[in-house]
Amino acid sequence: MKTDCPICGRTAAPDFKPFCSRGCKDRDLLQWLGEGYRIPGPPADAQSGLDSDEHRD
Repeated sequence: MKTDCPICGRTAAPDFKPFCSRGCKDRDLLQWLGEGYRIPGPPADAQSGLDSDEHRD
């Protein structure tokens, strides 16, 4: 079954599947690490979570 690289569209290489090369694989990883891929959702509540200035006992 022929699959295409999700980055450039060329045929995927077995060693880098689903990508065609190490370059496309690394480019995808950099997108994840740089927060280039995001899932839409509601805004984070500034009053809850670890970033809050309030200290709880």
